[in-house]
Amino acid sequence: MRIIVTLVLAAFTSICAAQTTITNGGFELWGNTVPAGDTATEPTNWYSNESGSSIAKLGAETCFKDNTVVHSGSYSVRVETISGPFSTIINGSVTTGVVDAPTITKSDGYIGTVNFSIATDVRHMAFTGRPDSIVGWYQYSSGGAGEQGKLRAILHTGDYYDPETPATSHPDPTANKIADALFLTPTSSVTTWTRFSIPFTYVSSSAPAYIMINATSSANQATTVTGSKLWLDDLQVIYKTESVARTPLNEQQVAVYSTGNTVHLEFITGNDQLSVFSVFDLSGRTVYSAAIRNDEPYSYTVSGAAPGIYVYQLKNAVFCKTGKLVIR
Repeated sequence: MRIIVTLVLAAFTSICAAQTTITNGGFELWGNTVPAGDTATEPTNWYSNESGSSIAKLGAETCFKDNTVVHSGSYSVRVETISGPFSTIINGSVTTGVVDAPTITKSDGYIGTVNFSIATDVRHMAFTGRPDSIVGWYQYSSGGAGEQGKLRAILHTGDYYDPETPATSHPDPTANKIADALFLTPTSSVTTWTRFSIPFTYVSSSAPAYIMINATSSANQATTVTGSKLWLDDLQVIYKTESVARTPLNEQQVAVYSTGNTVHLEFITGNDQLSVFSVFDLSGRTVYSAAIRNDEPYSYTVSGAAPGIYVYQLKNAVFCKTGKLVIR
């Protein structure tokens, strides 16, 4: 099924211009190639403690492919806080960088673009845009009082490390920061898929070269609580311009998603011109098509279509945006 969806998306996106976006933000691709022949099950272009530095990988797996709790497509990513060797609590994590543990002391740990144990192991996710915000969908199961899930996205040049201080095991990276966005879940459990949208705070006018995204099931690095679980799916970035309303819409200024059998479009900025919104099944048959304004929220309830995976296309004279939808 995943291959079919990928081929259909490729067919519809072949006429669309490329945009700077998050690689594998839907966590549909798994089977990461990690250094030194490790066999961790990780999303493609993403990593966990299992492919971390030499001490970090001693702990049990904390990152999982989930095919039962899914927002769209076939998979989401689930990270869990567990009890590891030496009675150490291991915070569940998934990242575009390396989980680094210079020692077995939790407070010494960090996530970086460079492997603490192998200096030649450098992991960057290329990203050159300046988005307004990062959005996605999550569920959270709290393991105890005060527990929260966390997602942090950092636009940067060069190498980066999170947290930035203390800079005892790595250099101070703050001169490389372009922007930062931080999302914290509630301390209570969230048992239905919930959308979050967090703005980037820019500290530099320069263009970034990379994006580092770090997610954990326990925001408190020193937590002594196990059992917290964080699910993530469909991460993307949204671009917003400061120009007048008649400025042509671009594809990053509209979010398209489904809940149940209803499809939603949210325009971050736009104008009163028209786009054509279409939904197709995996054979390429048109299920729905309509002209819609580019500046008003829009919803469409799919009736008479079998539950499953569909492909959408939003097209106008400026761009063509495609993606997947799950109709339940």
